[in-house]
Amino acid sequence: MRQSSLILLASLLLICAKASADDLSAEALLQQMQSAVSQQNFELSMVKARQGRLEPIRFSHGVIDGKEVAHLSYLDGKAVEYLQRQNEYTFFENTHEPYTLKGARFPGVWSSLVRMPLPRVLESYDPVLAGRSRVAGLVAQVVRLVPKEADKYGFVLWVDEQSHLLLRVDMVDKEGNLVEQVLGVDLDRQPAPAPWLVTLARSKLPDVLALEDAYPAPQQTLNWHLTWLPGGFKVLSQDRHQLVSTSLPVDYMMLSDGVVDLSVYVSRVDPKQAVRQQLIRQGATSLVSFVNEVGVEITVVGEVPTETAKRIAESVQPLARNEAVQ
Repeated sequence: MRQSSLILLASLLLICAKASADDLSAEALLQQMQSAVSQQNFELSMVKARQGRLEPIRFSHGVIDGKEVAHLSYLDGKAVEYLQRQNEYTFFENTHEPYTLKGARFPGVWSSLVRMPLPRVLESYDPVLAGRSRVAGLVAQVVRLVPKEADKYGFVLWVDEQSHLLLRVDMVDKEGNLVEQVLGVDLDRQPAPAPWLVTLARSKLPDVLALEDAYPAPQQTLNWHLTWLPGGFKVLSQDRHQLVSTSLPVDYMMLSDGVVDLSVYVSRVDPKQAVRQQLIRQGATSLVSFVNEVGVEITVVGEVPTETAKRIAESVQPLARNEAVQ
């Protein structure tokens, strides 16, 4: 009799927990997710999957002396690591010397979603509750971020019911097909920050640059503009600089909808030597590049469908009729 009562009590508790979770809206769950990642000590091992390629990733987070410290590392191939100390992000990449930026964020869709400006993002995406599932052995609430226009990818998020941490992200096209995935495989919640993370938090790092100091003349006026963009995208920065690889001048514009970043490059080339058109897609990232009849190369790179990137590139127009890009 007593055993039956205990089973009944456990069942009632599960029902109450389910009802409590169901009372939350999709937006409220996303708010919980964003708060959770900044307040807890944990380590999440993930696998990024795109076009049959798997990349193991580890994200470690701690609150040390009331301040956030996080470490993101790619575990295969050449060492690539990133360190966050409050609002300062240090990049350790094999292509150049380490540097620190203030007000940046870690790369990747998982990091973008846990730090996204939610009110702005919800202007162009609808949050929808989609039931429950299991990830890494944990019960998760599933939330869909459905783009209000069909020219962007959608997102499916799995949020752990206990910790409210983001365990899995699927990027899907308008037909619902999987484009790219970040899948959590192990979550280790800890009572205190890992000792090695404490050591990193106190280590000497490169001097901090503000984002606006990392680019020459970040708001420099360009002599062209975009006549079409998907809903929600806004210009974050624009400048004219030289490409490191070729030393050729290029106009650059960076755009974002709060989750996805896009880069647009416009430059003069020799139309006889340049490739007339390139269409490349790797997972969710598209690269579209073409050279027009007057020898101007336009390139768009970002996590949007290829047809969207192509339409953005084709929308580049001079500010005045017959005005050539310098």
